[in-house]
Amino acid sequence: MGHAAALPKMSAEDFLAWDRHETLRHEYVRGEVFLMAGGEDSNATAALNIGMALRTHLRGTPCRTFLSDVKLRVEAADCFFYPDVMVTCSAADAADRLVKREPVLVVEVLSPSTAAYDRGDKFSDYRQLPSLREYLLVDPQSRRCDLYRKGGDGLWVLHPSAAGEAVTLASVDLTITAEALWDEVPPPEAIQARP
Repeated sequence: MGHAAALPKMSAEDFLAWDRHETLRHEYVRGEVFLMAGGEDSNATAALNIGMALRTHLRGTPCRTFLSDVKLRVEAADCFFYPDVMVTCSAADAADRLVKREPVLVVEVLSPSTAAYDRGDKFSDYRQLPSLREYLLVDPQSRRCDLYRKGGDGLWVLHPSAAGEAVTLASVDLTITAEALWDEVPPPEAIQARP
């Protein structure tokens, strides 16, 4: 999570009105506003690789892929997030150019400063989206992925992928090879050696 902005608590409607004129991205969590920190190139490249694979695969379908510049509203948790990647197949989402509400897939690329939040509180909030079928956590430092898939019984089941393994996204019927996922992402030792 980013740093809390020095703002009074506000309603979701007030946040949307305020945020419309901001040049920096902010997330909104139950009245509090958080400035989004800039990311590393390795995270951006992994997110772009996933986004490109999804966009190519979903071309010609009602589903759309969005990167981290599009807001996701989690009404039940009173939050607005900017997922690294999300896919929505919703006609209502297609009609709203600013905010999406019904994703089937959300992807977060982990960094040391956000990993615990992405795995914990943020996942708890995302699980309140009735449309969500899969939540993918991508770790460039270990080259591993944790895919959580919602079963027919409503339970979320972990489907981990080790380094070098493909990731299968049942929500959109796509398998992304390790080569495609990690293309041009620096090797783990180079990421870990950065200051």
